[in-house]
Amino acid sequence: MELNKIELLIEKYFQGETNIVEENELRTYFSSLNVAQHLEQYKPFFGYFSLAADQKFAPEIPLQSIPKFREKDKKRNLAWLSIAASVVVLIGIGTYIYYNYEDANGKQDLGTYDDPEVAFRQTQKALALLSNHVNVGIESVHYVKEYQKSKELIFKQ
Repeated sequence: MELNKIELLIEKYFQGETNIVEENELRTYFSSLNVAQHLEQYKPFFGYFSLAADQKFAPEIPLQSIPKFREKDKKRNLAWLSIAASVVVLIGIGTYIYYNYEDANGKQDLGTYDDPEVAFRQTQKALALLSNHVNVGIESVHYVKEYQKSKELIFKQ
C-alpha cells in the first residue's frame, strides 16, 4: 500500500502538484534504506535535496585582499583631482571669453553708408553739432579773460 502511495506522490511531484508535507514524505522515504528496486533511480534526486538543505554557506573573506589606501596614493589622487579641476576652470573661462568677444565684436556696427552723398551729409551734420559745442566753450573762455582783466585792474601788480 505504501509503495502505491509513494508512486502516486512521485507522479504528483513531477507534475508540480505536491505540497510540503508530501515532499517531506518523499524525502524521508528515499533517505531510508528500504527503497523499492524500480524507484532506486529517484534516490539520488531526493537525496540531493536533503543534503542541500543541511549545507550552510559560509564565505571566507580574506581581510588582506581589501586594498588599503596609503598616504602616498591619497596625495597622488588629490594632485590629479586638482589638475582636473584647473582644466575645467580654464575651459570655462576660455569659453566665456570666446562667446563674449564674439558678441562684443558683432555689436560694434558704427554705421556704413553705400551712398557717398548720404555719408557726406551725415558727416557735415556731426561736425556742425561739434562746432556748436566748441563755440559755447570758447565763449566761456572770453568770460575768463574779462575776469582776468578786471582782477589786474583791481589788484595792480
